[in-house]
Amino acid sequence: MASLNVGPLGEYIREQRRNAQYSLRQLAEAAGVSNPYLSQIERGLRKPSAEILQQIAKALRISAETLYVQAGILEERRGEGLELRASILADPLIDERQKQALLAVYDAFLKENAAGKPSGADRGTGGSADEHEGRTP
Repeated sequence: MASLNVGPLGEYIREQRRNAQYSLRQLAEAAGVSNPYLSQIERGLRKPSAEILQQIAKALRISAETLYVQAGILEERRGEGLELRASILADPLIDERQKQALLAVYDAFLKENAAGKPSGADRGTGGSADEHEGRTP
């Protein structure tokens, strides 16, 4: 069984909790998780889901993206897209396979655009709904 490398994440959460002057119990309550579960996260014994990380980030008033990077869910990148990725990963209405599929499509579009290939809309295949229904915009 592979070992979890979540120690740095737990340490980071503990540091942020202390900076916010929260007790473990207070943060657990604010994030909507159990006290023992949060303790296990901080000690590096449990790897929380993206949804739990989002709840913790909200309670700490820090960006969820920061916790996703700390957890290894997101790569640290400069530029746009982190908020979208974080939203996809935190969406409780789709499962993990669907989240990864959405991210793969998004990455493919970014790669295509970086290579200078025009997307369908740039080639004239797009257009507004008004144009498709024969109305002028």
